[in-house]
Amino acid sequence: MNTLSLLNGLRFVDSFFPSGGYAFSSGLEAAVQGGAVRNAEGLSRYVVESLTTGIGEREAVAVGLAHEAYVSGSLEIAFKADGELEAMKLGLESRSASRQMGRQVIRLAADQFGRQPLIDDCLVAVEVERTPGHLAVIFGLTLAAAGWSKEDTIAAFLYQTATGFVAAAMKLMPLGQREGQRLLESWIEVIERVSHSAAHRQVLQSWSPVQDIYAMRHSRLESRLFRS
Repeated sequence: MNTLSLLNGLRFVDSFFPSGGYAFSSGLEAAVQGGAVRNAEGLSRYVVESLTTGIGEREAVAVGLAHEAYVSGSLEIAFKADGELEAMKLGLESRSASRQMGRQVIRLAADQFGRQPLIDDCLVAVEVERTPGHLAVIFGLTLAAAGWSKEDTIAAFLYQTATGFVAAAMKLMPLGQREGQRLLESWIEVIERVSHSAAHRQVLQSWSPVQDIYAMRHSRLESRLFRS
């Protein structure tokens, strides 16, 4: 990867990018209130399970398929994965959050990349609701357009997901920045392993019942900091 490709892609991974991810906890808020996550160790178990048997076998694979779609020049591959994600994301809040962030990313990508036919076509498809535009799919297309490899793109998506969990946890429980960085460091090998596996898979699957249940319970919380 050359420096220009790296920098173009990093803009979409950085927490400063206005995707709206700061407003969502991906069900973590409900898990904290429900007692499933009480401390850093509990958070680590929750996130690692999500990265391996949940997001790592569903969204991570979709990222890779979307990357393949861009490289091959066929958006139908990405749209098929997008439709499968829509069906597999059980919670309404989770689906809505993913679609909202994906829509924001593709709009900004189309504006900032300029004259990228596949990105422009994807934006049109999302706007007319031909495809849901889930974040994982849009992320895969966008970093492929920036020149990133498939495995690096998947790893970046998973790392962004992990940092999102840590950022939310710091608002929900006694967790400092140093402890958050320690947790992120401990997940690096997991992210590397899952990224490599997802890059060689074509089928989305998922088994993360705890995370899915808490994501669905979030809308019933009496008090909430996050939208999911």
